[in-house]
Amino acid sequence: MATLILVRHGRSTANTSGVLAGRTPGVALDERGAAQAAALPGRLAGVPLAAVVSSPLQRCRETVRPLLDARPGLPFHTDERISECDYGDWSGRKLAELADEPLMQIVQAHASAAAFPGGESMRAMQARAVDAVRDWNARIEAEHGEDAVYAMCSHGDIIKSLVADALGMHLDLFQRIHVDPCSVTAIRYTRLRPFLVRLGDTGDFAGLAPRDSGENGGAAEVGGGAGAP
Repeated sequence: MATLILVRHGRSTANTSGVLAGRTPGVALDERGAAQAAALPGRLAGVPLAAVVSSPLQRCRETVRPLLDARPGLPFHTDERISECDYGDWSGRKLAELADEPLMQIVQAHASAAAFPGGESMRAMQARAVDAVRDWNARIEAEHGEDAVYAMCSHGDIIKSLVADALGMHLDLFQRIHVDPCSVTAIRYTRLRPFLVRLGDTGDFAGLAPRDSGENGGAAEVGGGAGAP
């Protein structure tokens, strides 16, 4: 079956302002995010892509635009099922403010029970994303053969939930996974099982530098975080 290259969108204005963007319209890449997107064609230059699929949100479309410009004629599709989690009433709020919400503890430790007020549950988020990948795997294989590779640009929590599915991990453990902005994660699907062959690869090790150990007490950053400073 197909090999899927998951690209998290580049750093956005919401990432740098510490806001949980969700599906809020008008959230664009910031200057660094635009530079990350511009570098993406070079990073994937050796990969013969059959298609690009993107979340319809602006920050994802902006991330794949340089790649599409570099490969005229490359099929491009959008799919609502890989759009950002619907955080409902949490959308547009500061992450620092949300940290004190009782629901945040459930999001961190028991994600399968988390449902955002006015939004969707994390179980529903994962289910729709997994369904989308399964459908695209079948379509890409049917149109381009079982060795085909395609790219999908989505969001931090979506990508983490897809990785958890590929690894056979319970959703309650998915906060142990981290993917930086414009990182590349690759999953090779086979008849028997998926293989995770890349995870959150940015080619940049700045994010491994020690950070303030008290900055979040080990909590995962809902929405995915802003990456290395």
